[in-house]
Amino acid sequence: MTRVALRPAINQAVETLRMAGVHSPQADAETLAAHLLAVERTRLALTPLVAPELLEDYRALVARRAQRIPLQHLTGIAAIGEIELAIGPGVFVPRPETELLFAWALAQLEALPHDHPPLVVDLCTGSGALALAIAQARPDADVHAIDIDPAALQWARRNADLRIAEGDTAITLYADDVTDANLLTELNGKVDLVVANPPYIPEGAELDPEVADHDPHLALFGGPDGLDVIRRMIPTITRLLRPGGSCAIEHDDTNGSELAALLAEQGDFTDVVEHPDLAGKPRFVAATRGRSDSTR
Repeated sequence: MTRVALRPAINQAVETLRMAGVHSPQADAETLAAHLLAVERTRLALTPLVAPELLEDYRALVARRAQRIPLQHLTGIAAIGEIELAIGPGVFVPRPETELLFAWALAQLEALPHDHPPLVVDLCTGSGALALAIAQARPDADVHAIDIDPAALQWARRNADLRIAEGDTAITLYADDVTDANLLTELNGKVDLVVANPPYIPEGAELDPEVADHDPHLALFGGPDGLDVIRRMIPTITRLLRPGGSCAIEHDDTNGSELAALLAEQGDFTDVVEHPDLAGKPRFVAATRGRSDSTR
């Protein structure tokens, strides 16, 4: 069978994606090739020659990526922590920046006393990314995850089933509103850790086509300043956390100080800390639940 060189096709794909405005053309071109070959991207050099039909499939995938269809929709997966998630139309694509919040969450759980299983709540879970990554890393944790979007929850349930099949501890999923005063009232004052990657983009913000045209708007926009959902979510976080419990909320890079102020103004949070991403932009705010007046 005649085989053809793969690298020239990848080089051509890089240029095609660059001309289309894709932010990471080299990485995306190589990731798509690795996806078709079912190998790690770092092992592409071990497959210098491929069947001509594979190149046809590859060029078709590259053409779709050049139309700014998200890379994760083309490969069907996104990674967080040690797991891969099924991703496609109808659910928010997890971003690499959320890895920082995930790492913070694991450090918080590691610091807990070992006298009880850690109780974790993931608000606005989307694909289940944070909840499932935490459950995989901490099989002793009791993880609860909430989203209001039925389409997102279908993906979260699919991912939860996939992780159970891999041997991970099951999480509990809820179709509910994270701002509802009756949400998870049975957990009031008991939760060790709350994480949230809520809709936080200010309305009118300029977005890349991958986001504007493919991520569900319900998962993106948080009102004029991006804080509408977060403001209404803070009372939920406050009542769920036990005294000394911690929370972390991802936010738009334009409003970290505003979110920190919101948590400080609640009066029930201490150690409010703004955390930057790898580019130095504000990315999430963490805080610790203080003691209520009745327990001081």
